[in-house]
Formats: sequence, structure tokens, C-alpha cells
Amino acid sequence: MPRLIQKTTQQSAQPQPKLAVSMAKTGAEVEEAQRVRFQVFAEEMGANLPSADEGLDRDHFDKFCEHLLVRNLQTNKVVGTYRILSPEQALLAGSYYSETEFDLSNLTHLRDRIVEVGRSCVHQDHRDGATITQLWSGLADYIGKHNHEFLIGCASISMADGGHYAASVYNKIHKLHAAPEEYRVKPHNRLPLEKLNQDMEVIIPPLIKGYLRLGAYICGEPAWDADFNCADVFIILPVDRLAARYAKHFLKQTAV
Repeated sequence: MPRLIQKTTQQSAQPQPKLAVSMAKTGAEVEEAQRVRFQVFAEEMGANLPSADEGLDRDHFDKFCEHLLVRNLQTNKVVGTYRILSPEQALLAGSYYSETEFDLSNLTHLRDRIVEVGRSCVHQDHRDGATITQLWSGLADYIGKHNHEFLIGCASISMADGGHYAASVYNKIHKLHAAPEEYRVKPHNRLPLEKLNQDMEVIIPPLIKGYLRLGAYICGEPAWDADFNCADVFIILPVDRLAARYAKHFLKQTAV
């Protein structure tokens, strides 16, 4: 595998594409995000989506969310996306998305200070530091402008091997990054950790690693999301807990 990566790098010594980050302003732009999500979650990861016949990943929460887009300016195609659900919009939606997988009753007193992020994905041709940086900087800009105090979300781990990788990732991170009792949540459909190998040598998924570096907590055992063929861990990131060496970069205002 290292040889393959090296060969590919040598053959593709081309200028990095110019990228721009923005919020979706039209229904057509939201559909662009939903199409990228479909390509990643359904075509690549095997998720079972009710909107598959449309070639989109679409659900009830999309109309209540703001959609962050990273666009390749050469091709004019959306190559990365995040969706953001504010506390006010979560109230209109009836819940946060995370509540479809976890019991968040322990966080009731924080609800008016929580912003939820999710459906983070990057097209497979653009999984590099530049695209991820654009996503994070756009999210940082949003948080800086809206003064939310807590960021929550479901961070996904592949279950392509039946769940052993997910169980091992959880085992590797939960002791070092376990949330205080007041932030603990319970999965509705718990991943049966005791039936899985939890001691594999694993690499932590980049998104989860990023959250943990910023100071996020792991708030309990993973949920098993059968439709998306993944295990989800619930994370909470108190904005005032951002690790000092990342805070300046994460919260800087980014020209969009």
C-alpha cells in the first residue's frame, strides 16, 4: 500500500484545485450536497437510503439545517459538505438528528446552547488536507458568528468487517476521552461490544481524531446504525474547552 501511494503521488504531480467554502443558498445547492452524500454513503459505503432512487441522501432534517459546501472552482462541483442544525431549528424539527440514535435527556438543560453538526463527507477524489481544512474553517466561522457554547454530533465508524474495527476504535479512545457524567448519553440500539474483538490495532478515523484534538468528549457507548452500516459515537465539544494549540486556527474568521 505505501508503494501504491508513492506511485500515485508521483504520477499526479498536478496543481491542487482551487477550493471555496460557502453556505448553500438555494435548493439546487442543497441537492448538490445531498448528491455528494449519496455518492459517499450509499455508493461507496453501502448505506440503505430511502431516497436512493433519486441519487440523493435526503431526510427530514435537511430542510431545517444549514448546509456547508466546499466547491472545486475548476469543475464547479461540490466535493465536501457538512450540515448544521441550530438549537432554534432543532426545536422546529422536533429534535436533533442525534436523538434518533441516542437518548439525550441528560443534556436537556443545555439544549438552547447546542449546535449539531453531521453528514460530514468528502468525495473520494478530494480526501486531502486542503478539503478538510476548508470544511473545518467554514464550521469555525459559523460557530464564531453564532456564539454556540456546545457542538454535538454522531461520528461514524465503518462496520464493513462486522463491527470489530468499530469496537476496537471505541476501546482505544473512550478511556482517554470519556465525558464527565453530566454529558453521558445512551444509544437506543447499542453496538454489542462484548461480542466483538475490541483489541485490534486500528487507526482512528480522521474526523474523530480531529474532534478529539479539539477537546471533544466521547459520551458513551456506540450506537449501531444498520441503515448506514456503521457504528456512531456521540461526541460533545464545549467550545471553551478547545485545546489551546488548535483554538486560534479553529476559531479564526475565514473569508468566504
